[in-house]
Amino acid sequence: MNHIEPFPVAPTPEFQRRAQQKLDRKTKPPGSLGHLEEVAARLADIQQTLEPTVAKKRVCIFAASHGVCGEGVSAYPAAVTGQMVLNFLNGGAAINVLARHGGIEVHVIDVGVEDAATTALGEERGYFVRKLRPGTRNWRREPAMTAPECAAALDAGREQVQLALRAGVQLLGIGEMGIGNTSSASALYVALLGFSPNTAVGRGTGIDDATLQRKVEVVAEAVARYRPEAALAVDPARFWLETVGGYEIAAMVGVILEASRQSLAIVVDGFIATAAAAVAFALEPESRRVCYFSHRSDECAHGAALTALGVRPLLDLQMRLGEGTGAALAMHIIEAAAKVIVEMATFESAGVSENAPAVLS
Repeated sequence: MNHIEPFPVAPTPEFQRRAQQKLDRKTKPPGSLGHLEEVAARLADIQQTLEPTVAKKRVCIFAASHGVCGEGVSAYPAAVTGQMVLNFLNGGAAINVLARHGGIEVHVIDVGVEDAATTALGEERGYFVRKLRPGTRNWRREPAMTAPECAAALDAGREQVQLALRAGVQLLGIGEMGIGNTSSASALYVALLGFSPNTAVGRGTGIDDATLQRKVEVVAEAVARYRPEAALAVDPARFWLETVGGYEIAAMVGVILEASRQSLAIVVDGFIATAAAAVAFALEPESRRVCYFSHRSDECAHGAALTALGVRPLLDLQMRLGEGTGAALAMHIIEAAAKVIVEMATFESAGVSENAPAVLS
């Protein structure tokens, strides 16, 4: 089967249930903080404590070039990927502004950028060169990456989780940079979620109608071409990741899988990062437990993808930038939820009667 079946409703984990009971004793009507209460209770479960915290936050931006850009599917030239990496390192991108505002560390990981600008910044400044090759291959003509390359990209993501844990990071966001990667994400949605190419493919960086039609055709042709092989694959999700994915997408899959094993809370960014989550959930369904989905992207298929995965985004700001910008913004919500469950008074501690609905309404 090449698509993800609807996720069954799992029983509420014990720590999440206990966290909700703690929230119900706070000075408020039960459930009155809405989705914020679920965010807090889930974090308590991930961290296995009734005193969750996200004092230290980090966003990882995985960057790679895409050979499919040669098919004319983007409004921007492939060279912009490397130029934007330098912009991240110089602190001038949107993610840098939002990260500074939120006290969030930024790591930039080059897993396959073509012609990336050289820089003196090293790992001590949050720049990691894990380049596999100068961009994926053009998957309209041949698979995007080899199995060993995919494994190395997954490992680059796992490494960032291990580094985050050693540094005491409690909330890790994942974002990306890669001109052409909305085409890869769209192809993954077609292959894994059963979307039609017309549904899955959007305007990405703002392409015109002719380029949009070209992009739809490229995605449709490639998925149809490789589908017979996928049907024979031992692991279809891994097959599709290697065939139409990107190195940065594979690295984000690695983050989610390793974070699940280590019980580290992850904030998934937008359209591209959600495609990585779709792969991760197909590979290891239990990995969804550690994932928060930051926002609903303005990219046309993102809302449908979130619904298909059975997840709910925290924000809807009609953003479609990537870079981890949505993840950085959503971290404020998650941190606020943690502070509510830890710092808010209970009826008992505040001396407030639980039979005072007029005061609390």
